[in-house]
Amino acid sequence: QQQQQQQQQQQPDESGSVAAGLAPVSPLSSSPGGAAALLRSAREWLNAAAEVAAASAAASEAGPVIEDEAKEVADPDAGGREEEEEEEDDDDEGEDVPIAPPASYLKKGPRSSVSAEAYGEWNKLKEFTPPVHAKSDEQKARILNVLESSFLFNALDKANLDILVGAMIEKNMASGERLIKEGDDGEVMYVIESGSVECKKKIDGEEKVVKVCGAGDFFGELALLYNCPRAASVDTTQAVVVWQLDRESFNHIVRDASMKKRQLYEDFLKSVPILKELGDYERSQLADCLQKQSVAAGTEVIKQGEDGNRFYLVEEGELSVTKDGTEVLTYKAGDYFGELSLLREDKRAASVIARTEAKLLWVDRKGFKSLLGPLSISMEKHATSAYA
Repeated sequence: QQQQQQQQQQQPDESGSVAAGLAPVSPLSSSPGGAAALLRSAREWLNAAAEVAAASAAASEAGPVIEDEAKEVADPDAGGREEEEEEEDDDDEGEDVPIAPPASYLKKGPRSSVSAEAYGEWNKLKEFTPPVHAKSDEQKARILNVLESSFLFNALDKANLDILVGAMIEKNMASGERLIKEGDDGEVMYVIESGSVECKKKIDGEEKVVKVCGAGDFFGELALLYNCPRAASVDTTQAVVVWQLDRESFNHIVRDASMKKRQLYEDFLKSVPILKELGDYERSQLADCLQKQSVAAGTEVIKQGEDGNRFYLVEEGELSVTKDGTEVLTYKAGDYFGELSLLREDKRAASVIARTEAKLLWVDRKGFKSLLGPLSISMEKHATSAYA
């Protein structure tokens, strides 16, 4: 029994041998033949362990390559798809991505402020093609007669006037109809050919008449000029004939022509020596108020002894000044006249007659006083020396 206990104590644990990767050691290992077998097993185990270690090191260095090869074996088309996705990403980077409009533009409600029309990638300014509504020659003549008497349209040349006439639509309205409602968006304006309308504004919660318009007058232009809501309501007081003009035609023809007129007149006003004392703001205001008048050779623009109500600037042509039948002075482009009777509240001191065809710009007494009042001293000095 003691001999058997000693043999059991010397025998290795089979489970430990298996866990270490060795073959279980039999009781014969204590014999000479068993020792040799055990030595061979140890050598084989060491060689196998070295091979496993070398393989592990090689695998760690070539890991990514092995993974890619494994993926390629598993899915041969995966690499091609990845290359296509990368190319698509590169293409996307080069493409023009549409610019989203500002949140304020998408959420805008009725026009609640005075501003110019906004344009951008979300609201591009489109090429303008004017509408054409068929009209008889009699209708065209009636429209032109109304437009030519209105200062809003006097900056237009014949070509633009013809476009405007073609774009207008005739409207016949009975008495008591509402053409415009205060606070609404404005998409059209009107020119009155015949009849009359009342402009009403809410004051202290009650509509009150603030203006009456008749033949030759126009209304509704403010909402188009300043992109703002209707400032007042307009009701017919009798049967009326009005000519309706849409926003797009108005903006491209009337508003743009007014802006070009201002720029043209501002440049001209800068060339008039006496007006160089005006600031940019005063000069632009004067440019807006100027009215254009073309006269033929021989036309008497001013007559000696008459009341004076206009101040004139010579844009083109020549005019002669006569006093008591004698020529005393000549006016050419850049000169001005008519200021004396406005400054001194007196009759015209001389007559002015066009020697050639001439283009004149004029402003009435009210505009002269408000815009050119600061120049009165300079003009008086100039008149004293020039007309002595």
